[in-house]
Parts: sequence; C-alpha cells; structure tokens
Amino acid sequence: MRDLYIHRKLFLILLFVAFGKILPAQTNDDGKRVSISMEPFGDSMRHWYGIRDDGNIIQPKQNQPRYKETDVTNIADNILLYQRNNGGWPKNYDMQAILLPEQVDSLLKTKDQQHTTFDNSTTYPQIEYLAKAFSLTNIEKYKDACIKGIGFVLAAQYVNGGWPQYFPIEAGNYSRRITFNDGAYIGIMEMLEKIVDTDPNFSFIGNQLREKVKVAYEKGLECILKMQIVDNGRLTVWCQQHDEITLLPSWARAFEPPGICNGESAPVVLFLMSLEKPDQKIIESVQSAVKWFQDSKIYNTRVETVKAPTEKSKYQTYSTDRVVVVDSLASPIWTRYYELGTEKPLFCDRNSKYLYSLAEVSRERRVGYAWYTYAPKEVLDKYSEWQKKWASDIYH
Repeated sequence: MRDLYIHRKLFLILLFVAFGKILPAQTNDDGKRVSISMEPFGDSMRHWYGIRDDGNIIQPKQNQPRYKETDVTNIADNILLYQRNNGGWPKNYDMQAILLPEQVDSLLKTKDQQHTTFDNSTTYPQIEYLAKAFSLTNIEKYKDACIKGIGFVLAAQYVNGGWPQYFPIEAGNYSRRITFNDGAYIGIMEMLEKIVDTDPNFSFIGNQLREKVKVAYEKGLECILKMQIVDNGRLTVWCQQHDEITLLPSWARAFEPPGICNGESAPVVLFLMSLEKPDQKIIESVQSAVKWFQDSKIYNTRVETVKAPTEKSKYQTYSTDRVVVVDSLASPIWTRYYELGTEKPLFCDRNSKYLYSLAEVSRERRVGYAWYTYAPKEVLDKYSEWQKKWASDIYH
C-alpha cells in the first residue's frame, strides 16, 4: 500500500512539473482557505457513483477519496485531465475524486477522443470553474484551458443559434438535436452571458473573443424564441429537444417523445425573466409560457414512493415503486410531457409507445424517471414581481 502511495505521489509530482507548480490551498486576505462551489458538477458526479456505465473511461473505486472544495488547484488540475484536445469534456465523472495513477493514465490516453458533450451539466461548468481558478491563482494553464473550452462552445453552435447535446455531431442519433434537457442549453447561455456582461472571473477574456461570444449569445437567445411551441394556435413552452434544422419538437431517447415539456421549460422561462430590459418578443414569450403553466396545472394529485419487492434492471436495483394518489389537499403539479394537439398528460416507455397514465409505464421507467414535476411553480411564484416590472400595462 505504501509503495502505491509513493508511486502515485511521484506520478503527480511529474504531472505538476509538466503543467505547473504545486501550490498550497488558496487563502483570502484573512488567511482563510477559499473554495469554489462544486454544486454545478453534482449531476455528473451522481451519475458516476450511482449508475454503472461500462462506456466510462474510468470507474469509481470503493471509498474513492475526494478533494475538499478548498483544494482548488487539485480540482482544477483534475478538470484539465478530463478536458479533451478538442476543448470539450466527457460526462459523468467526479471532478473532486482523488485519482489513482492508473485512472490518470487512462484519462491521458483518451485526450484525442471527441465524445464530448453538454449533457448532465458538462463543459460549461468546467469552463466557469477554470475561470474562477485562474482569478484566484493566476496560473496560466487554467486561463488557456478555459479559453479553449469557450472555443469548443462557439464551434458547437449551429448556424441557427442552437447547440447539440454532443459535439462533434454524432450522426444517426438524438444527440445531434438542440437540447434543453438537463439544463444544457440554458447552462451554456448563462455561462456566455457572464462573459458578455464582463463578469470579474472572465475579465481576462479579450475584446475579440468577447465579441464572438456576444454574437453567439444573441443567436442563442433568438433561437430560443423561435423554438417556442405553437400548439392549437397558441404559444406554449418548449420540448426537451428540438430538430436542429426545422426547430420543431423531436424525439430524444426512446421514452422521451416530442411534446410540450414543462420540466425543461421552467428553467428557460426563468432565464428569460432574468434578462435586463427584455424586448417585446421576450415579454410575450414569458407571458405565453406563464399562461400555459397556469392552464396545465393538475389538481388533487400527488406522486407517492412506496416500498416494493426488489427488482434489478440493466441500470439499477429498485426496492420502491411510484404511484399516483388522489389528494384534495395536494399542491398543483404538472406532468413532464403534454401531448401535442390534445395537450393531455403524456407518458412513454422504452418501446416508445404513448401512454396516458403512470401506472401503464414499466416499473423500471416509473421509478427511474421523473414523470411529474413542480418546476413551473418557481416561475409562477416569481412572475408577479416580473410582471409589475416589465409588463404591468399589457398583461391581463
């Protein structure tokens, strides 16, 4: 065990000699250690530990040790290890994991792979972390990697302003679609917005690159407005994924049909509501989305998780089930999908068959997917204040 530790230490020393100096934890003026929040990486981290994926480059070890949030340079160096030569990152790893030499070696060998993505909060959180790490440390390699990541984001954008789930484009599957799922599109837009608004952590960005980012951001905003679904003659919200050419709602995974998707649309509306000085198109977009959220509320309903016989699937082992319960005291809830045309609550399964109740969905998908959501509630809670500020004279 001691030999393993010594070998690992020597390897990391060589690695840091190649990429930069070993620095102590960063401290503020009071001598307190500072940290950068790792919350944006939570989705990928949970996937790495919680769902076995044989396609991953490395697998977590039992009781794998992790860096503290105050170990900024160690975490930033991890992020550099995962970054591919095209500037992007693969998904579903823990950036805080203290890697063993063989795990580091496996990552270094995949630098030329191009299976890079925005899915599960990937790439844009790494870019923001590196910007913050450079602001704290002035270590040039973090700035360089950050700029390379921004270049990846700009290269991935479609001419119409949208972004695919994976880039380079992987033809023949849904990953080429413009993706709101898991916050991908809005995560990119919020990161670009910080650069446009000269966030202090991005102060090192030169005017030429900042101008390119501004153009990409404005195109991205225009594309959001173009994709808002018109159903039965009225403007509603968005789908999880939209066709990259027609901008129409499209299939994602086999159980993710084209439809009006409230769960993924709520963050889109919150983003639009956060914009300073929204123009008339944005105001109408928000108003229409809020009207849809109000109209699509489901009353007297809640979803309950119950104990059930243990069942093992390809992905996970389950000891619970989910059932819909009638409850007159329940808060309003929404389904994740509403069917285009009928606007009825919509469910699906891995065979892509349309279903109209949770009970019809296989247990693996009932438990392993969020078919109901409270996400629109945050929009409705914030709308009154937004309305008074931007649209008090025209909303009825």
